[in-house]
Amino acid sequence: MGRKMLLVKGELIGKRVRIKECRDPSWVGREGRIVDETRNTFRIEEDGKEKVIAKDIAVFEFKVGDRVYEIEGSRLRYRPEDRIKKAR
Repeated sequence: MGRKMLLVKGELIGKRVRIKECRDPSWVGREGRIVDETRNTFRIEEDGKEKVIAKDIAVFEFKVGDRVYEIEGSRLRYRPEDRIKKAR
């Protein structure tokens, strides 16, 4: 299993994330730390404030070591506890 799949199936709370693309242009380029997650949303802490973004409207960038992975939010649209079984 590749690193990208491990990222998709793994714990995302606490990870830094950047919004690469989004149907809401005000989100593009924003970044922060994921502090909570539901089936459909991420709660991201950005500059001390928490914002909620729907997973299925964006492409997220995660940096792992020196590599950057882009993941379609629709691939992450599961409850965190179900993602390990269902994500592809």
